[in-house]
Amino acid sequence: MNKMSKRIILTAFLIGVMLTACKQEKVFQVKGNIDSAAGDTLYLEHRALAGTELLDSVILEKEGAFSFKKPAPKNPEFYQLRIDNQIATFAVDSIETLQVTADASDFYRTFTVAGSPVNDQLREVDALVQLTASQIGGLEKKHKSASIDDMTFLTQLDSVLNDYKKKISSLILGNPGGAAAYYAVFQKINNYLIFDPYNKQDYPMFGAVATSWDRYYPDTERTRHLYEFTMNALKTRRRQEQQEKLLQSAPVERGTGLPDINLQKVDGSKVALSSLKGRVVLLDFVVYNSDFSPKHNMDLNRIYQQYKSKGLEIYQISFDSDEHFWKISASNLPWITVRDPESVNARLLSMYNVREIPTAFILNREGDVVARVGDYNRLEDELTKLF
Repeated sequence: MNKMSKRIILTAFLIGVMLTACKQEKVFQVKGNIDSAAGDTLYLEHRALAGTELLDSVILEKEGAFSFKKPAPKNPEFYQLRIDNQIATFAVDSIETLQVTADASDFYRTFTVAGSPVNDQLREVDALVQLTASQIGGLEKKHKSASIDDMTFLTQLDSVLNDYKKKISSLILGNPGGAAAYYAVFQKINNYLIFDPYNKQDYPMFGAVATSWDRYYPDTERTRHLYEFTMNALKTRRRQEQQEKLLQSAPVERGTGLPDINLQKVDGSKVALSSLKGRVVLLDFVVYNSDFSPKHNMDLNRIYQQYKSKGLEIYQISFDSDEHFWKISASNLPWITVRDPESVNARLLSMYNVREIPTAFILNREGDVVARVGDYNRLEDELTKLF
């Protein structure tokens, strides 16, 4: 065989090897040992956008060794190993082999992925979420037992959440294109997202992750979902910001279409804010079970007596958690008093961008907001402009 023929055969062989390699499916592998699990079934599941899907399973023998091999994802993806109801979540970046160890007697706590920084970060996120959920649960118990009042509960709740967000924000912004960042922005407590995509302060976390994923993993299902989710939140937030600007500025445009309020009075009947058109309305957000309340209502009563004959009405919303206390406090007040049963968790507070209590808004006779009142020393001056 001459040299030319040998070269042709060698070239053809190399091309064949390359084509075969290209056809081989890219995979990732998860293997390791699970102690105390002889005879148990270990499941590998994909935590997909549409829900959890079973990929594979194996019955563990005495030594607990296992190995799963599956197609590699196009973007960082989330999977879980499960024994009965015990679950341990992990992330896969691409083509890799993950070495796992755990003990089935305490599967989650003993679960480790050797030499995987991204999975170490997932565990860090989980630990902070669990700590924050525990702290919030403790505050809720104190609030329910009346050992702390509504305002103290709200203040301490904000402090706990802000502490969590400060720590997790550093992780997210450190690598927004990573699996841990995606995992972090979608964490929940009591079925509510901790980072609120509709909140101006929280939104940048979603924006940073969505932008990075769109850059590094375009046209993947998870990236499209994240991008659409984030853009919808942005559109909603911009509408909210327009409303907040409207509520905070004076004067404002006519026909603002404020969110209506329709809550129960002490006698159980309901009265809507919109029913008061034709009068100047002081929309007052308060908590009666607070130190400021007695003086606050005394000052309001003086102003109310002065202007009610000219068309002033007060629509006062209580966010007290104790209904009985509210009824006793509100029963002798001369203006409209209603209560939001959701207390300090009420959506009304975010809808009207109320971050401090007391806060009030002045509505003109057409039902438009003409002033936001945080400093009640200015209240009478603002009302004088309308009479």
